[in-house]
Amino acid sequence: QVQLVESGGGLVQAGGSLRLSCAASGRTFSGHGMGWFRQGPGKEREVVAAINWTGGDTYYADSVKGRFTISRDNAKNTLSLQMNSLKVEDTGVYYCAAKIGWWATDWDEYDYWGQGTQVTVSS
Repeated sequence: QVQLVESGGGLVQAGGSLRLSCAASGRTFSGHGMGWFRQGPGKEREVVAAINWTGGDTYYADSVKGRFTISRDNAKNTLSLQMNSLKVEDTGVYYCAAKIGWWATDWDEYDYWGQGTQVTVSS
């Protein structure tokens, strides 16, 4: 069992930055692909970014490429998402998720989820 706890959300103006963190505990973090997902108001949950166990392979949704950076520190069991040049449409609840094996873009392939952190971008 892996427990995930997100932090770092908040209210920011368009063009600003936020850094989300996800702390993992419980079962070993080893061998798990990780992902950040978000769910905006009235929208379905969508993948934002994902990363493999070593950090050597990453994925970004087209909507965030060049603005967001996903990273992980396996020694500290943490996953991060640096979000720059935020837009109003980035507003939503952001979740970190973990799955055994390689990362995936479908949310239903992930085994463990955090409770989510709210990100609100104002115009």
